[in-house]
Amino acid sequence: MAVVELTKDNFEEVVTKNEFVIVDFWAPWCGPCRSFAPTNEKVSDEHADVVFAKVNTEDEQDIAGHFQIRSIPTLMIFREKIIIFSEAGALPESAFRELVKKAGELDMAEVRRQVEEQQSGQA
Repeated sequence: MAVVELTKDNFEEVVTKNEFVIVDFWAPWCGPCRSFAPTNEKVSDEHADVVFAKVNTEDEQDIAGHFQIRSIPTLMIFREKIIIFSEAGALPESAFRELVKKAGELDMAEVRRQVEEQQSGQA
């Protein structure tokens, strides 16, 4: 599956209408970002059930600001509209494959329970 380019016009729709979305925050001038792009493409081809997407932080500064992206590349994983992973740095292919596998294995009922517990504790 091709990597989807996210903009302010389609970001929310892609994240809310898909169960599993991996977003790569990048910029054209960023060497590590450009090095990670082929890995992102390659791994995306092996996971038809996952939306692989990228946000050009130069063009989409509002999105980058909203998610407080301070370093690129940054990978963010959404499962059922919940951010389950957010970390700066390009991953080697093997580590990225393992991350995608582990993210897919998460028990989302347990994740939702933990999120609700945290939110009720902060209220």
